[in-house]
Amino acid sequence: MNLPALADLLASRGLRLLPGSYAVPVELLVQLPDATIARFTARGTTLRLRSYAPDALTTITIPTECGCGDHHPQTGPTRVTLSRYAVPLEEHTIDGELEFGWHHHAAGHLRLPDALPHFFTLLNHLHTRELVAVA
Repeated sequence: MNLPALADLLASRGLRLLPGSYAVPVELLVQLPDATIARFTARGTTLRLRSYAPDALTTITIPTECGCGDHHPQTGPTRVTLSRYAVPLEEHTIDGELEFGWHHHAAGHLRLPDALPHFFTLLNHLHTRELVAVA
């Protein structure tokens, strides 16, 4: 499974995969039906899902390599990300060391299809009424 296929799967469930999501290592930014933003990460031995208010998203501009403006425009591409000042509304985790006996960076080695069941498990723990049908 790749990110476009995941975007289609999520859309069929009323969720929107946002730019700034990555398949390796797995990091997903997902807009929920109530406009809340969910960020799922698989790092170390921990799978983590945090939810944020809709205004937690921001756009940053990546500077060009040389920045001189002679060869490139002064501004580079933009990226959607969470504001560094964003505070999670909720956080739910799965401790892979306790649950699965993982060591070191096992969560970071998960492929996208292997991480998705954990994403949906954690998503079902969020306090939003519109997510009941996600399971």
